[in-house]
Amino acid sequence: MLLGYDIGSSSVKACLLDPQTGRVVAEAFAPDAEQEIRARRPAWAEQDPEDWWINLKKATCRLKSKAGKFMDSVKAIGLSYQMHGLVLVGHDHRPLRPAIIWCDSRAVEIGSRAFSEIGPHCCLDRLLNSPGNFTASKLKWVMDNEPDIYNQTYKAMLPGDYIALRMTGEDHTTPSGLSEWILWDYQEQRPSRLLLDHYGIKEDLIPKAVEPFSFQGRITEAAAGELGLPSGISLTYRAGDQPNNAFSLGVLQPGECAATAGTSGVIYGIEDTPDCDPKSRVNVFLHVNHQADAPRYGVLLCINGCGIANHWLKNHLSGESLSYDKLNALAAQVPPGADGLSILPFGNGAERILDNTEGAAIHGLNFNIHSTAHLARAVQEGIVFSMRYGVEILKKIGIDPVVIKAGDANLFKSPLFRETFAACTGCPLEILSTDGAQGAARGAGIASGAYKGFADAFGSLKAPITCVPDAILAEQLRPAYAGWVDILENKKGGIYEST
Repeated sequence: MLLGYDIGSSSVKACLLDPQTGRVVAEAFAPDAEQEIRARRPAWAEQDPEDWWINLKKATCRLKSKAGKFMDSVKAIGLSYQMHGLVLVGHDHRPLRPAIIWCDSRAVEIGSRAFSEIGPHCCLDRLLNSPGNFTASKLKWVMDNEPDIYNQTYKAMLPGDYIALRMTGEDHTTPSGLSEWILWDYQEQRPSRLLLDHYGIKEDLIPKAVEPFSFQGRITEAAAGELGLPSGISLTYRAGDQPNNAFSLGVLQPGECAATAGTSGVIYGIEDTPDCDPKSRVNVFLHVNHQADAPRYGVLLCINGCGIANHWLKNHLSGESLSYDKLNALAAQVPPGADGLSILPFGNGAERILDNTEGAAIHGLNFNIHSTAHLARAVQEGIVFSMRYGVEILKKIGIDPVVIKAGDANLFKSPLFRETFAACTGCPLEILSTDGAQGAARGAGIASGAYKGFADAFGSLKAPITCVPDAILAEQLRPAYAGWVDILENKKGGIYEST
């Protein structure tokens, strides 16, 4: 049996997979409500790493109650985790402060200043990105603002590295993980001394890198006791949630693309040349199957305000909390374009493709025309329009998807969202019945030898549901999208740059 975990910002998901049949034996998640994201100050976003561990234990317990004796035959574990977070641990391996997670915006100015001081050409040539609001810049913030914490730090880790440390007692990361920090030098093929020296960060704070598909330690007796698992199980795979999501969908080769529409919205395309966006609006990372003789780079377009915008609407813009099904039904009652109502869903921290923290906005609201149903449609269209806007950026650096794959989860469960996405992007959408926890389990199976290779790991996936672009809907959406772009690019005197 293979055990996969997906350590998200909203929950921890667990999956037990039988590699012989490809069957999902059991799935579970915790907590029942979304994990809290704390904002002690404006633009901050933190979580307690101990909460991840507590919810991982709960999810494992729930999995055991469903799977029973099958849990005793787990041979390998894989981890997927929320990207770009920062966990600082002392010599006792315990966190020194709350984790600064992916949507925290406190390091925006630090990264922008480093981009200017090092030089845009040098950063894009060596790092393929601006240092931006990524993990290395967050560590620099701690060094400058919490020196006592920084001086006590034994290792600075990504969320998945921390969970692996709790499981195995070993501090590791991966080259792909270091690229998520914007701490991978693509010329030297090692952690970036350029950025470490510029920030004054001690290199020994960074864990040693192992390959994503590799033996990464065994579950200790202490961890096994807490999780209710046999000790000695091998940890053989780890990856950030978006590279892992692409992997879980079988997106591994140049030109292939994956999408997610959870808290954030993502398009993740694969290329085999280290191309980058001159304005660093989309970001380049090492993909999970990257090899020196077969390079694979993941180009990530991220919209922070995706499912969280729909969630906010569901909970706050009616007299009662609506279900997502009810919200989708309301949105379907309104014509494409939402009768002139436009929403910019950028209200969840620093938007990477826009390089600012201006927040969400509603435009064209008419009190005599628009209802909750219009808002429901305008939110979904605003999210799709944001992703279409980013796809145009991807095309400029050579990624022009023929098809986009997504899991049957979150906003992609909505038929209206699927149809709007396919029509607006002009790209067929394939929906597969898989998720990040299943992907992590399959990754563990590849590295442990349970599968002969990538093709074998994905042979049991069911045929996808395909949503092809509707030409009539595309034409109906065209003026709405053009108007939305005009609002975006002219908001506050052109604060958003045109593509």
